[in-house]
Formats: sequence, C-alpha cells, structure tokens
Amino acid sequence: MRAFKPTLSVVTIVYNNVRDIERTLLSVFNQTYPHIEYIVVDGLSTDGTLAIIQQYKNRIAKIISEKDKGIYDAMNKGLGTATGDYVIFMNSGDEFYSVDTVETVFAAAPDADIYYGETEMVNDDRQSLGQRRHKAPQQFNWRGFKYGMSISHQAIYIRRSLTEPYDNKYQLSADIDWIIRAAKKAKKIVNVNQYVAKYLVGGMSKTKHRQSLQERFDIMKRYYGLVPTLFYHTVIAFNLGRYWLKHRRTND
Repeated sequence: MRAFKPTLSVVTIVYNNVRDIERTLLSVFNQTYPHIEYIVVDGLSTDGTLAIIQQYKNRIAKIISEKDKGIYDAMNKGLGTATGDYVIFMNSGDEFYSVDTVETVFAAAPDADIYYGETEMVNDDRQSLGQRRHKAPQQFNWRGFKYGMSISHQAIYIRRSLTEPYDNKYQLSADIDWIIRAAKKAKKIVNVNQYVAKYLVGGMSKTKHRQSLQERFDIMKRYYGLVPTLFYHTVIAFNLGRYWLKHRRTND
C-alpha cells in the first residue's frame, strides 16, 4: 500500500508585521514533512517585513507583494495560487505547534477531506495562554459552528478541491463561512486529537468585535435558520459570560 504523502499548500498573509513574520516563516520551514508548497502574500508592507521574506525567497514557492482590499482578498490570492492537495492558512504571528505537526496530521488517517486539531493561544511574549475558549469538538461537520467557531483556521487542513473563494462581503468572519462551505462537501473529517497550531492573540476594538458578531450572526442565520441562530446565540452569550466571570474570579 502506497504511503499517503499529499502536498500541503501553506499560505501566510502578512501586512506590516516585521516583529512576527520570521517566526511564522521558520515554523513552516522547520516542518519535518517534505511535501509543502509555501505561498506568502504580503499587502505591500512598508516596515521591513518584505525584506525578511526576501531573505528566504529560495524556500518559498510564491511571493505576492501588492496592495489588497483586505485580509480575505489577500487570502483569496493565496488560495488561487495554491496547487497542493490540501491547503492551510498560517498567517503572520501564528505557528505550527511543533516541527512534526504536518507529518503527524497526515499520519492520523489517509485521504480525509478535512483534518483538524486543537489550538494553543499565545501572547506577544509567546507565553502560553492555554487552549482556545472554543474547544475543538470531538467530531465535526458543517453544523458544528452553530455555537461559535470551534476550530481556528490555523488548525484545519482542507482538501483544496473542496474550497471556494472567501466571500469578500464579510470583513472579519468570512473564514467561518468558508469552512462551513467546505465542510458541507466533505465526506471524511478527521480529528487528529492533539494541538496542531499556536495562535497569536491580538486585540480587537469593540467596534470591530460588534461587526464580527453581526457577520457571524448573518452567516449562521443563512446556514442554520433564524430561530435556531437566535437560540444558539443566547447559549453563546451565556457561555461567554460564564467564561469571563470564571476567569475574572481566577485572576482576582
């Protein structure tokens, strides 16, 4: 039986992040899995980011550096360039969990449509903040985001033939819509049951947080219906309140 060794397209989106870009690049280069196509999409950075990327140009399959219309426009450029069997987005500041992560993911089971795992949050000092509030579900299908985005985009490997462009009408939550659309087509979804990514936690203004919630509600309403979505958001609000209350008490 032939070993399952698909090509993985890793796409990194970056704009003016000279502090973190090299860490992400090295996270990809240091993978023990050899069949990786690396694509970096830079939004025409002006802070030295591109100079760091160019230092490693011989190890990157494609570098795109041009103005874009936002993160999902940039992600679409990367997706449109990708030629691998699977695709994952590992944006600037994020990392694979360990050097053998990709190898371990594909060793979990052959020929899945989607692989996913857990994400560890880290702060600016790369200190662990523990697991994401939304724990990755033991089993996942397209209905799995009804209570929130339980799998981060750094932790999900999708067969490229199942993917479609990101919907640019969403500025902050198009990744939820994108994953749901792919998951609806997926026949075999595998949980690798381990941490697969580190996510750099960034600040978000209240205005943007509100916009993100509005976009999420619109996406969930389209897929799950208005009444169920209202119910699910009530549960989300309750769980979020309980989470913050618990952690506030812990920190007091």
